[in-house]
This record gives sequence, structure tokens and C-alpha cells, in this order.
Amino acid sequence: MPDMEDLREAEKFHLDTPQQTPGFFLKGSNGLDWGMKNRLSRIFNPNTGRTVMLAIDHGYFQGPTTGLERIDLDILPLLQHADTLMLTRGILRSLIPPSNTIPIVLRVSGGTSILKELSNEEIAVDIEDSIRLNVCAMAVQVFIGGEYERQSIINMTRMVDLGTRYGIPTLAVTAVGKDMARDARYFRLATRICAELGAHYIKTYYVEKGFETVTASCPVPIVMAGGKKIPELNALTMAYNAVQQGAAGVDMGRNIFQSEAPTAMLQAIKAVVHENETPQKAFDLYMTLKKESSSQNTPEG
Repeated sequence: MPDMEDLREAEKFHLDTPQQTPGFFLKGSNGLDWGMKNRLSRIFNPNTGRTVMLAIDHGYFQGPTTGLERIDLDILPLLQHADTLMLTRGILRSLIPPSNTIPIVLRVSGGTSILKELSNEEIAVDIEDSIRLNVCAMAVQVFIGGEYERQSIINMTRMVDLGTRYGIPTLAVTAVGKDMARDARYFRLATRICAELGAHYIKTYYVEKGFETVTASCPVPIVMAGGKKIPELNALTMAYNAVQQGAAGVDMGRNIFQSEAPTAMLQAIKAVVHENETPQKAFDLYMTLKKESSSQNTPEG
């Protein structure tokens, strides 16, 4: 240990510069604890306030979806281009290399398949497993208007309580209830309920009319769900419109891994989300990258 004689009187107090306490960059998250903010800062890029999440958790209720038959071959090469990976603990443990540092959003609700009533879910993953897996957020499906609406809401609030205890954010994933119209009014209802009950950010679908009212009335970040596979230019346009109308990014699965050129599509989506690239220019980028990839994979004669 140093001798007392070696200790110098501190001098650099910068009395003329008050300590700054900047607000947190993410909407509605300034009051959260340090650990929660740190995890959210890994999911959302602090420079843009947005994220591109790659969702591959479809198998938890519908088995080996087209494009997810071989995650080791088809998905692992994409990870370097995604901001966040959303998946189940089974796939995480069995196929994702621990050396990969991509932030993980873990699917923690489940209990039914496409052969049954999907809204009949419960919490399927213990909070301790989320801690063991060092995840950045936990995703819970919420079925506003569904047959088991109440149960799904309680599932979410339970994870909010547990996640807050240990500094792990909860992502509420809104599913369209059977008796509800897929419009801005429904999504204002669904997202606001999730936010009011404590969800730290919310994944919901885009609607062409009134989506800006959905993002404006929700006090926490909204990430747009990609939904079913549509043509690449349409998907890029949807992503562009969503972020321009207040979304804090996109969470795409089928529009990435079911694309003819998934890596190119993911890079084009990132250009839209983080660089505000127009849909047409992003599509041109997609076509260029697709062509380059095709030429590299073509065997020489």
C-alpha cells in the first residue's frame, strides 16, 4: 500500500463545471435502474435510439417454420448484421455460440401450439433461467381481446415484477385478438394497456392509417413487428413508414429469413432504420448485395 507521504492533496475539483445528469436516450425509460438502462442500451443503438431485432422464436408454437429448418446454417451467418436476436432458450443453448455477443431477447411465454387456442399461454421460463442466460430482455405475448386475455396480461405483469427485481426489461408482444379489428384504435388500446401495466417496450404491428397515433399515445418505445412475408420493397417501405411515424425500430423474422437474400435484406432494413434511407434506395442496396452474394457463390467454370 502507498505511504501516507505519497498521497497528494486533490486539486482538480472543477468547481466552475457543475456535474451533468443527462436524461436517458430512450423514451419513457429515464426512471429505470442502471442495469435496466444498460440492457436497453444494448438492444437499442444509443446513437439512433432504434433497433433492428431479428426474430426466430416462431418454432415455440409452430415448429420448424420455413427458413428456420436449419438455424445453424441459415441464421448464424445473419447475427453479425442484427442489433438483437429474439429466440427461445432451447435454440439459444443448443445452437447460438456463447462467444457471440449479440444481445438476446428471450421468449418466456408459451404453452400452446397452432393446433390449439394460442392465447392460452402461461409463463414458461423461470426468471432464474433468464439470469443464467444473461439475456437483455424477456418477451411475453399479450392477447388483448383474446379468449385468455386476462391470463396473458397477468403473465406480463408477473415478468415485469420479476424482471424489475433483477434489472431485466420486459417486452410485451401484442397479438391481435380474434374479435378485434386490426386498426390503429385496437393497437392504441393494446399498447397502452401493456405500457400502463409496466412493459418496458412493446412490439406491435404497423397499420397504414393512424400508426403515428399508436406511437404517440404509448409512453414507452414501440418496435414494429414484421409479420408475414411480403415483397422486399413492401417490407422496406413498411419499416421506413413505421420509424418515420415514431417506432423505435423493427423486429423482423419472416421478411428476413424467408427472403431470397436474407443477409442483403437485413442490411437494407438496417439502412432504413438507422440511416433513414428511403425504401427505394434501400431496395437498390438489397439488389446490389444480393447480386454480389450470388456472384460469390457461383462456382467457377
